[in-house]
Amino acid sequence: MDVKKIGVVGAGTMGNGIAHVAAMNGYDVVMVDVKDELLERAFATITKNLDRMVKKEKITEADKQAALEKIRPSTELKELADCDIVIEAVTEDLSIKLDVFRQMDSICKQDAILASNTSSISITQLAAVTGRPEMVIGMHFMNPVPVMKLVEIVKGLQTSDSTYKIVHDLAEKLGKTPVLVNDYPGFISNRVLMPMINEACWALMQGVATKEAIDTVMKLGMAHPMGPFELADLIGLDVCLAIMEVLYEGFSDSKYRPCPLLRNMVKAGYLGRKTKRGFYTYE
Repeated sequence: MDVKKIGVVGAGTMGNGIAHVAAMNGYDVVMVDVKDELLERAFATITKNLDRMVKKEKITEADKQAALEKIRPSTELKELADCDIVIEAVTEDLSIKLDVFRQMDSICKQDAILASNTSSISITQLAAVTGRPEMVIGMHFMNPVPVMKLVEIVKGLQTSDSTYKIVHDLAEKLGKTPVLVNDYPGFISNRVLMPMINEACWALMQGVATKEAIDTVMKLGMAHPMGPFELADLIGLDVCLAIMEVLYEGFSDSKYRPCPLLRNMVKAGYLGRKTKRGFYTYE
């Protein structure tokens, strides 16, 4: 199948980033969310990011306008009917994702691939609620999508080799580096990353060091571009907690038990940059 039109469900940080990258690479994009104001905010974000690229002389003003014209925002899932692939990028909640996949399956054409940008939820489980499980796959982009090169391509138990090949090739056409992983909790990126962030939370809670000290150790000692608390604030503490819960439940192993401090931060509504307060405070 030659992919020409891409649907994106969810216009948040990841969804608008995926729409941005797809449009920049010449694909027609349908970006769907539940409210017009969410779509307007997403379109403004894409415009701002493209303006930044123009200012850095990475693209021209004409390139920017061409990309924006490729994106059609909508509050109606039925607008996805003629897309060749639809990438779900809604909140990291299993029940919400299952409902979205049921709806996409009923709306999208029979040969459309249904992909999920989930960072930890089972692709096999999402595929099972559709009538096309062999055409369901994970396409896990990294944040920020326009900058980060990696895409984890996750094969569920039912995913066909032909579906994988189409999505692998699409990722490369989007300028990304696809890496194949199998469907186990957290895949690879978050199975390795989130326990590190969680362990940093334990160290902070137990008074081993301050958050600033822990971040400095990881940046200067391990050459990480961001410390674990800076990164957690960027990702969102609610997302970090949700992924740790998936790991804990999926493996039934105490080493994945979410730190109580992380739980309390989320209960308090201190979710990181998006709420202006997480481990650090943002103006």
